[in-house]
Amino acid sequence: MRTPRRGSAFDQAEAAFKAVTSKPVEAAPKTIAPPSGKEMVTLRLDRAVLEHFQEDGPGWQDRINAALRQSAGLDSADNG
Repeated sequence: MRTPRRGSAFDQAEAAFKAVTSKPVEAAPKTIAPPSGKEMVTLRLDRAVLEHFQEDGPGWQDRINAALRQSAGLDSADNG
């Protein structure tokens, strides 16, 4: 009966291959904090409303925020 070899040539070759082909572990990216004065929320909107604000491309969330500020009677000059 054969006894299993520890550290066989295959295992050593595989470890050497992984060492040279593996990407180095990168530090976790810093989390980006939302701008001060804003809070992340989940909001359900009608599809038509969402499409209306998304029609002009990027920045649609800011446009929704501006419309809500205006509707609430808040000063739109203060974007915080």
